[in-house]
Parts: sequence; structure tokens; C-alpha cells
Amino acid sequence: MTIAHISDLHLDGGPRATERASRVASFLRSMPGPVDLVLVTGDIADHGSGEEYAEAAALLELPFPVLTLPGNHDRRAAFRAGLLGESPADDELNRVVRTDSAVYVLCDSTIPGQDDGVLTDRTLAWLDETLAAHTGELPVFVCFHHPPVVLHLPYVDRIRQSGEDRLAAVLNRHPQVVAVLCGHAHTAAVTTFAGRPLCVGPGIASTVPLPAEGLPEVCFDLPPMIALHVLDDERRLVTHYRAVV
Repeated sequence: MTIAHISDLHLDGGPRATERASRVASFLRSMPGPVDLVLVTGDIADHGSGEEYAEAAALLELPFPVLTLPGNHDRRAAFRAGLLGESPADDELNRVVRTDSAVYVLCDSTIPGQDDGVLTDRTLAWLDETLAAHTGELPVFVCFHHPPVVLHLPYVDRIRQSGEDRLAAVLNRHPQVVAVLCGHAHTAAVTTFAGRPLCVGPGIASTVPLPAEGLPEVCFDLPPMIALHVLDDERRLVTHYRAVV
């Protein structure tokens, strides 16, 4: 199975963000597949406005199923109305999606009004219960916006997800979880968390480079990128990153 993973579009009504997101959408539409789905790990809108979500909905009309979750720039009520077709509500936006090949547990790591993230007690309890209910043969991906690990990017590490020990304790109870997928960092990165692969979807709007690269703290010149996650029959995950030029 193959998952196309994109993140951090930051659509703001301006031509630059639109052009970069449109370039990625065109790339995805041109893929012959098979692609199981497209995962978008947050910061879809830059200001959380209805107009931004209307643009996002049009761009994300793709020939594959699309799963979305919120980031710190998103606004829950407008996100629900504009992308999910639901009534506006400001409570935590946690969802589980089951396909023929996998289960995707989409967690809301946002804190309204803040850039950093956390999984609240309520979300962690929901995650634990949801994983306990999906112990069958299908692999499970746990997805959210904020990475719960240090990535050695000072700009991002200041606003990462806290409370990671509590999250790890939940994941350690559920061996069917094969990987953790997130965004927020605007970089292509892979590490481990709770004994699983943790893959960061690179940013579309911009890139946050390592200090050793000698680039600006946030770089707007590098091209947008996507991640392609391939899970084989042995549940081994291989991730490929592609620049979209």
C-alpha cells in the first residue's frame, strides 16, 4: 500500500501559497497510482478563514481519498465546515477512518491560540479506546500535526508536541500501530517514537532547514515536497521523499 503524505499548505489567499499547493496537487493528479490515499497533516489554511478552506477543498479534489487533520494555524469550526461538511464546532477534532487496507487514527494536537501542541487527556483516552477497538488484521497509523520529538530544528522544537511520555505509554499498549505520521516541522524527517517509525511530512509552503545548512531559519526558496510511504506485506514501512519542481 502507498500513502501520499503532504503537510503545511498555509493557504492565505496569496498567489505564492496557491501556486505551490497547486503544483503539488497537479503532481498528485498525474500519478497513475495505485495510491491508497492522500494524508494532509495540518496547517491547511494560514488564518483559518472560510475562503482559505474553500480554496483548499478545490485543490484537494484528487483522484484518491483525502484525509485531513488540523494544525495550529487551522480553526476547528471553519475546518469542519469547509473541509468535512460538518456543522461548525470548536471541540477537539478527532476522527478514525478505516479503509480496506489500514486504519487511520487522526488526532487533534492543537491548542487554540497557541503554536505548540499536546494531546489532551480527553484525546489520549479516545486514542487508547480507539486503538483497543481496532486490534484486527489491519495495520494502524496514528496521525497528528505536531511532532512529539526533538528534530534539532530550534524554530520548530520550541513549538513541538509536549506530553510525549503519555502518548508513548498509550502506543506501547497497542502493537498494531505501525507508524506515526505528522507535519508542522516543514522538513522531511524520519526518526523513531515508541519503537515505531515517525515520519514528518515536509512543508509545501516553506522549508525549515537545519542550522548546519546555513540557510534562513525559514526558507521560501526550496521547492515543496511530498512523502510517499510504502507499507509492505511484512508491515515494514519505507518512506520516499519527492521535491515538486
